[in-house]
Amino acid sequence: MYYDYAVMWDWLGFAVRWLHVITAMAWIGASFYFIALDLSLKPAEDMPEGAYGEEWEVHGGGFYHTTKYLVAPARLPEHLTWHKWQSYSTWLSGAALLAIMYWAGAELFLIDRAKADLQVWQAIAISAGSLAIGWVIYDFLCKSKFIGGNMNGLMVLLFVLLVAMAWGYNEVFTGRAALLHLGAFTATIMTANVFFIIMPNQRIVVADLKAGRSPDPKYGVIAKQRSTHNNYLTLPVLFLMLSNHYPLAFATEYNWIIAALVFLMGVTIRHYFNTMHSTGKGPSWTWLATAILFVLAAWLSTVPKLSTGEANASLITPRQQQFMSAKGFQQAAETVQGRCSMCHAKEPVWEGMIVPPKDVILEEETDIAKYAREIYIQAGRSHAMPPGNLSNMTVEERQMLVKWYEDAVRGK
Repeated sequence: MYYDYAVMWDWLGFAVRWLHVITAMAWIGASFYFIALDLSLKPAEDMPEGAYGEEWEVHGGGFYHTTKYLVAPARLPEHLTWHKWQSYSTWLSGAALLAIMYWAGAELFLIDRAKADLQVWQAIAISAGSLAIGWVIYDFLCKSKFIGGNMNGLMVLLFVLLVAMAWGYNEVFTGRAALLHLGAFTATIMTANVFFIIMPNQRIVVADLKAGRSPDPKYGVIAKQRSTHNNYLTLPVLFLMLSNHYPLAFATEYNWIIAALVFLMGVTIRHYFNTMHSTGKGPSWTWLATAILFVLAAWLSTVPKLSTGEANASLITPRQQQFMSAKGFQQAAETVQGRCSMCHAKEPVWEGMIVPPKDVILEEETDIAKYAREIYIQAGRSHAMPPGNLSNMTVEERQMLVKWYEDAVRGK
């Protein structure tokens, strides 16, 4: 049955999200560890030939002795661990989650007809195609002679590219989709760095060692540059991936500027820790800078919208019409308006709430039809909404919402 499909689809999204979080933890953990290790390396008198530095560590009751070779060791060991699958599995699971949430749910979560009246296929094409654009431009800049060797200049240009994409996404998609896509756009650059640059360069070095040739140091230098960029982009990507839970981040007039500030915060935070790993003491000014940027982002989230962002009320999709014409819709609409609209309104009346949760508005009948599946899952099949059942929704009302939805999808 269709309603069983809706439940299983929600569980599929949950499973893929869980996988995405697990793989992201593995990738980020490995990335942070190796950056910290690299910056902590110290020279020693008894290091083997070709070694750059070493580090002694203690963990889990044991001691670890790590030695880094700037290019490669004289002899390649039989066992060599490649750190690549964390990155690949994170991107692949994220792409799957994007398809499940935003492509399959394009009319609800991706398309904002007040900004761009797109067909579903057009929105998906823009979504998928845009992810590759960043990598093409960024890779061109990294390889260019006029800026490629300038680490700071390259980071500035990358920041400009990210801000431009933040603005562009917000001009086309819903605020929620805009920030999520900006995160996916950035993560695509990071994974492409691993797949197209870091890993191929490491394979060249390994091949040279096996053939008895001396590897060219340039391959390590290039890989190190891309790895450093990834390190500074990690924290903003985490923020953007979590932003869909916080409408004050994505559903405000200047969400694209908030995203720009988040990228700057990512730089200041990572600069502190990178410096601390390298010198033993991090610059304290970075925390003040981060706090100022955070307060500025919070302030921007309260600035009233210049436009209502409301689509033409006459634009009712066939799917909305399906739920509005179903038996029991009027009773369902009255229940949702009475039990949910205190929070899910353009101007919530619940104390301390500035914008509706996840920017979901349930005031008009068209709104209720638009979010029928979410109402069915959140307030019918489960008791997630209202939170703590603050509006005292009865068991009978929940059963009525379930029946309305299931009758609608069966065409009754």
